[in-house]
Amino acid sequence: MTNPFASYLAQLEQTANLLKLDSWLKEQLSKPQKVIEVNFPVEMDRGKIRVFQGFRVQFNNVRGPYKGGIRFHPEVNLSEVKALAAWMMIKCAVADIPFGGGKGGVIVDPKKLSERELESLSRAYVRAIFRDIGPDWDIPAPDVGTNPKVMGWMVEEYRRLNVGDKKYLATFTGKPVEMGGSEGRVEATGAGGVDVLEALVRKKGLKFCPSNFGFPRAVTIGVQGFGNVGYHFARLAQEAGFKIVAVSDSKGGALMSNGQWLMANVLDYKKKTGSVAGFPGSKPITNDQLLITNCDVLVPAALENVITEENAEEIKAKVVLEMANGPVTPRADKILQKRGIISVPDVLANCGGVMVSYFEWLQNRRGEKWSKKEVLAQLKKKITRAFEDVHRESEKRKISLRQAAYVLAIKKIANAMKRRDGPAVLPEKTISTAKT
Repeated sequence: MTNPFASYLAQLEQTANLLKLDSWLKEQLSKPQKVIEVNFPVEMDRGKIRVFQGFRVQFNNVRGPYKGGIRFHPEVNLSEVKALAAWMMIKCAVADIPFGGGKGGVIVDPKKLSERELESLSRAYVRAIFRDIGPDWDIPAPDVGTNPKVMGWMVEEYRRLNVGDKKYLATFTGKPVEMGGSEGRVEATGAGGVDVLEALVRKKGLKFCPSNFGFPRAVTIGVQGFGNVGYHFARLAQEAGFKIVAVSDSKGGALMSNGQWLMANVLDYKKKTGSVAGFPGSKPITNDQLLITNCDVLVPAALENVITEENAEEIKAKVVLEMANGPVTPRADKILQKRGIISVPDVLANCGGVMVSYFEWLQNRRGEKWSKKEVLAQLKKKITRAFEDVHRESEKRKISLRQAAYVLAIKKIANAMKRRDGPAVLPEKTISTAKT
């Protein structure tokens, strides 16, 4: 399997060459500023003590506090967390929000824990890293395997450990609304993805656009991954006039070529059965089959490295909208480009989540509460502007959207580093005037 951090380094190398980046800047951006590795005990329901391994990677904070989610997954590893932290750095710069990049993770299968064990694990992880996070330094959020409830436990534990910190709520985003979380945060990543897809449709004048854009038929979409991001993307895309023809989760998938299903009903079915597979009226489909199914837009919304050089030649979609982090390997990306398939990079397509996390952070610090309507309106405005900036750079340089996003981000980060972290200049030798 492709090393995710190697994928980031390949993207950095390409961008550094385009920008003729100074060697010291390239070297700095190829390494995290700090890697935190922790091992911590948790008492399980039957009294046994298990020791869990976790990480927090703080990649770069030149543009603002480190920002990034916490992943609970059995395949978490340091290479993955480093890559995700680096991509967060890029994503925040593309989104034009004053954050840097960070990421956390614990090697655990949360599905195998009771709720009490999950809470104990969440609190223990915070105790292990609390000296390295804070509202002005490093701001975690949910990711794969975590959710607002987990963030609620974490912020409670952080508050207990930091009595007197009046800004404690701003240390975590993605919290429950009743604990200072933002309205609209749950669907933010999916909503932002739909906003980007609509902007792409308008900009490119694609012939397979929804009827509400004045074209003859709806865009057909396949969504791999039916968690929080995949579900809300599919639901909101369907409401916007796009046609969802295939969905899948870790246990299998469902194909319905006529798109005659409601995503809310699919979600209800998954809650009852544990999977979208077998939804009434659909045909069974595997995750691998979904990636190469007939659709106009393919939306990988699960884990990284699912589109590789092995399957890139078989992709039938005209657009790949990356709602997962790093779903396309560098070699696969070259194949897609050669075939004329538009790839909307993860650092643009899924940055709606971090944008609304920024809004939540602002609300917590200011003591404000925004309505969902206001949050989603601000999101649409900001993410559409980000798309326009990336598209403009792409057209100007005649490069892919991914390359353009990286060029814009690295330029912002490098300029900030030059101002703050420029190389130290050796003092001139003092010329002695003393007589000898």
